[in-house]
Amino acid sequence: MSELIRYGVTRRWSDAVVVGGIAYFVEVPDDPTLSAGDQFEQIFQQVDARLAQVGSDKSRLVQVLVYLPFPSDLALFNRMWDEWIPEGHAPSRACTHPTLAAPGYRVELVLTASVL
Repeated sequence: MSELIRYGVTRRWSDAVVVGGIAYFVEVPDDPTLSAGDQFEQIFQQVDARLAQVGSDKSRLVQVLVYLPFPSDLALFNRMWDEWIPEGHAPSRACTHPTLAAPGYRVELVLTASVL
């Protein structure tokens, strides 16, 4: 049976859960008052930090679900994403435009990664 490890456990969620060599986590920008581009930069930094915490890195991302409430942000997000993801290591990815939990958020990511 695989060990299940939870990071940053609160009553409502865990910052990350690792089981069977796979990490599952969600990121929203720490500062939703920033511009869209600054939120995208911030969330990529947060993802890098979370991946390091669970023993992984962005080259091991398996799937990313991208939630962008404003379709007009997609071109900027894609440019920044292309700079952030190492060539040849793109995960499976989907993007949708829902309403997010807080009005200031310009992005939310749901991520799955293999652990080293």
